[in-house]
Amino acid sequence: MPLGTLDRTPPPFFRQGLSALAKLGLFSALALLLMVADARWRIVDPLRATLATALLPVQRTLAVPVEAWEGGGDYLQGLREAQRAESAARAALVAQSARALRADQLAAENQQLRALLELRPALRVKSVPAEILFEAADPYSRKVFIDRGATHGVLRGAPVVNEAGVLGQVTRVYPLTAEVTLLTDRDAAIPVINTRTQQRSAAFGGAGGGANPGLELRFMAGNADVQAGDSLSTSGLDGVYPPGLPVAKVTAVERRADSGFARIALTPAASPDGVRHVLVLEPVGQQLPAPAQLSAAPAAAKGASR
Repeated sequence: MPLGTLDRTPPPFFRQGLSALAKLGLFSALALLLMVADARWRIVDPLRATLATALLPVQRTLAVPVEAWEGGGDYLQGLREAQRAESAARAALVAQSARALRADQLAAENQQLRALLELRPALRVKSVPAEILFEAADPYSRKVFIDRGATHGVLRGAPVVNEAGVLGQVTRVYPLTAEVTLLTDRDAAIPVINTRTQQRSAAFGGAGGGANPGLELRFMAGNADVQAGDSLSTSGLDGVYPPGLPVAKVTAVERRADSGFARIALTPAASPDGVRHVLVLEPVGQQLPAPAQLSAAPAAAKGASR
């Protein structure tokens, strides 16, 4: 019999070592013991710290390409955003320069017309800067509170504006605070004039309802010359708001055959959402001379002529 065909494995009685099942149980118990010991006495923390320290250079080396890829992408994205912002800033600067030029031209023309017609100079509007503290808790109204009150010269009925236009009107005054009713409130109303047609009307708040109500023009005839895109400003006839302040813009005109009035929806020029700083103006009626002064002026002029 060739030697290569002989079975060299020892018989079962002489085999050394544990069986596979015994090894599984032993190593499972050892793993459980190590987990319990590590959770309770932290015996593996030094080994873990040593491995972490040894593998840190390898991790940093492997992370370099990933960081370079991400950093390059962020750089390119930031560069594109910076270029877009620069383009937008240049366009805004050009538009602002054009508006400033038109404003200078209109101011010069207005001054010439006033001098020609011997009109009185426009009343200087006094203002008080204020900051919005919080909104009113009533979910059915659109009111805010500002940090200026009677001690700061705020009067009831004073207009409240920001850089975009009219926001509302002071309805309650306290010593250190005041309540402002926004134009979008259902009880708010303001006289306006159409800058295109010079037609006077009144804008009312609460149109559309919901969480963000708008404005609407009421009692306008169905054939009234009102178009979407028309700008409305204060007329100044109420003795409260100075004339020429932006109020709203016409967004939709619905002419119904079954009604003699048109339904005209407006969008406020000054959005009340996100506003923090405002100006509280003195009502125009407070700046006008007293009736006694007006009646004394002709008498004084007559006496001077004598």
